[in-house]
Amino acid sequence: MTADLFVVEDLTVTLPTGRGPVDVVKNVSFTVGRDDTLGIVGESGSGKSMTALAVLGLLPRGAETSGSIRLEGKELLGRSERELQSIRGNAISMVFQDPLSSLNPYYTVGLQIEEMYRAHRGGSRRDARKVAIEALERVHIPDAGRRIDHYPHQFSGGQRQRIMIAMALCCSPSLLIADEPTTALDVTVQAQILELMAELQSTTGTGMIFITHDLAVISSIAKRVLVMCAGDPVEYGTAEQVFSDPHHDYTRTLLDAVPRIDDEVAS
Repeated sequence: MTADLFVVEDLTVTLPTGRGPVDVVKNVSFTVGRDDTLGIVGESGSGKSMTALAVLGLLPRGAETSGSIRLEGKELLGRSERELQSIRGNAISMVFQDPLSSLNPYYTVGLQIEEMYRAHRGGSRRDARKVAIEALERVHIPDAGRRIDHYPHQFSGGQRQRIMIAMALCCSPSLLIADEPTTALDVTVQAQILELMAELQSTTGTGMIFITHDLAVISSIAKRVLVMCAGDPVEYGTAEQVFSDPHHDYTRTLLDAVPRIDDEVAS
């Protein structure tokens, strides 16, 4: 048994193009422990989200992967689609960037959480509804017993993101992947979502991969950081090491781009 919850070694993702195959993720390695948060940072196109899709087996048709992806010591690469379906939303869950497009507008939020739960755990609709209400209460949706029957458009952006988190956690996953979950939110709501995720992680022990282009966000939530540039892992270490003593020029450039309240304003 491995001491780490989740281990990725030498992961490479190759996509077919009109000019031949292209490696969009190149020899990426990292680990995530229980109650641990890994932050993956980089600009758009750096390979962050493609890494997450490879973990879930959701790559585009024709994509090829090599390396190793292990959850609790069990290899995920090479699993059948049926096996992966039993893992997605169950052992590994994901929170996406835009909850409005991720939630189905034609169904109540309660029904969507219930279907997720029943797909993996079975049980009666009554039991699933109880789980859904408890999940909404856990992410601090007011009056959850009534609002469970509301539709996505009846919630604010921050509340919809909370609902996505509730859905992702309803089956008590071992690993949670959060792909830019705060990007579309204002600063105040963003801080609330980060606080909520840290709170939930402390009570569930779930390992987390937090993907973002925002180093300020990563500094407040991640214990370790992986910096990616054009598909390459250019820096990997504890958050303290990466932020206080970056070794790669790309990391330094990202850090220099973070606004600081003590910066002098040119007169």
